[in-house]
Amino acid sequence: FDITGTSAEIDARVRERLAAGQPLYEIDEAALAALAPDFVLTQTHCEVCAVSPANLEGACRLERRQVVALTSGSVEGILDGFRRVAGVLGVPAAGEALISRLRAGLGQISAVTADLPRPRVACLEWIEPIFAMGNWGPEIVQAAGGACVMGIAGEHSTAVPFQALADADPDVIVVAPCGYDLRRTVAELGTLTGRPEWRALRAVRDGRAYAADGNLYFNRSSPTLFETPNLLAEMLHPDRFAPGHRGVAWAAIRH
Repeated sequence: FDITGTSAEIDARVRERLAAGQPLYEIDEAALAALAPDFVLTQTHCEVCAVSPANLEGACRLERRQVVALTSGSVEGILDGFRRVAGVLGVPAAGEALISRLRAGLGQISAVTADLPRPRVACLEWIEPIFAMGNWGPEIVQAAGGACVMGIAGEHSTAVPFQALADADPDVIVVAPCGYDLRRTVAELGTLTGRPEWRALRAVRDGRAYAADGNLYFNRSSPTLFETPNLLAEMLHPDRFAPGHRGVAWAAIRH
């Protein structure tokens, strides 16, 4: 279906198809057969966000062993998923090396931010309706030196009314919609910034509301997620971290 509309329009189309029992993804079986893959990497964590093994059933007669699915909504689960993928591909040592490097990087940023003040942070994974970022989001915020006030670690992101954001009144707001890059996020911010209640939020008054590339850095269980604490730290602790990702991965929201 058309994904060029607003977040509200996309949400309505998704809900309509789910209510009707229709799939959100269709596989181009001819293209997949022509590629003749040895393996297909997919996921089971969210049926909405990306193709799942169920969408691949019957596609070019793939064998079960050829479909490798990431499953987890936690940081440790993501690392374990990398280990499983490496094992299936026959390169377990490379998988362990990747995990060690990513774990070391996460430990390093956590150590640097451990003694810094911890601003209260709300990460939003959708714009209309607002979704509070769950899954690995709170863990990433903690590593960056913040305290997540919306969303629960290890649980799915959930839709919340705007009043829930107002009640939380966080020190920092990060808008990183699922599947949106920075440009598309910025283009749709008017849905939030046009609300009269938006200007009353503490983070907005203090100039600490940000848009971010959700697709690359927040929403997917990929190695780039482990870069996210560093760019979040630039927003949360600008006096300690140079804004190396500003304008590329994140930008201040003007109001």
